[in-house]
Amino acid sequence: MTSATAAGGISPVQYLQAQNRWRWSEIAFWLATLLPFVLAPSYLVLASQIAITALFVLSLDLILGFSGIVSLGHAAYFGIGAYTAGLLSKYGWGEPLTGLVAAAIAAGLFGYVTSFIVARFRHLALIMITLGIGLVLQEAANSAGWLTGGFDGLQGIHTWPLFGKIRFDLYGYTAYSYALAVLFLVFLVARRLIHSPFGLALRGIRENGLRMPAIGASVHAHIQTIYTIAAIIAGIAGAVLAETTETVSLEALGFQRSADVLVMLILGGTGRLYGGLIGAAVYMVARDQFSGINPQYWYFWIGLLLIGVVMLLPNGILGGLTVLARRLKVSS
Repeated sequence: MTSATAAGGISPVQYLQAQNRWRWSEIAFWLATLLPFVLAPSYLVLASQIAITALFVLSLDLILGFSGIVSLGHAAYFGIGAYTAGLLSKYGWGEPLTGLVAAAIAAGLFGYVTSFIVARFRHLALIMITLGIGLVLQEAANSAGWLTGGFDGLQGIHTWPLFGKIRFDLYGYTAYSYALAVLFLVFLVARRLIHSPFGLALRGIRENGLRMPAIGASVHAHIQTIYTIAAIIAGIAGAVLAETTETVSLEALGFQRSADVLVMLILGGTGRLYGGLIGAAVYMVARDQFSGINPQYWYFWIGLLLIGVVMLLPNGILGGLTVLARRLKVSS
């Protein structure tokens, strides 16, 4: 086989270099994330929740969108991160950055252990296993109420000021700045990871895992690695939530959170990195508006939104925008 690939007749190195270049649309996207500071300062608390959720969705996209690993229990790692940071703060250490590190380690260790199970199964069996992991961990946290607070949630969390100077205010300025900075830094790592030989191998596993060993790629090793990385990112997202809200409930480990984050990813578009971020923003804003209209039946409108997107935009919102941009480019 020559050094040229099917991707426009360029070499793999050239292809990855092209993918790693920043586009104007990406720069515009991240500049737009600063607009809430100017245009909607009263919604900064919601904006911080969107940034945290987007980070969580990004972790799921790494395993589902790029590796084909379907999970209905991904909130387990989110919850581990939240409880780790929360417990550290409750028992005397509320420094946020070291809390993130501790949460990442705890979630990563649990992700690494469970990855040995996940790597052995696919499809329906994998869905049931990930769901079971999440349910078991949630019940374990509920049973250990003396430590986690059980059904009442973890109380007594106090987050110290960032760098010893910047306090978390009630208006959400610090919380959104902090969550957005963490999201951007983790996104840089995920972006570099996906646009690397490792990322290409993950896509190969997603498309046809049976053939990947023929070219020297260990399917189990790659799945274990990306699953552990995704668990670390989910744990970081949980820690940011605990540090900015100063509370952790069993809902952080619940099936509902796992289901919601899957819906967000489908809305935005899987396997695109930015799809999960857009899906999280659309879902959270829609939920905020729909719940304001009718607090009891807002899921009805979310359901209609999901049906409409799937029927009209099978590849998600970002996929639909990509197709539209290509058509406009061709017509011009």
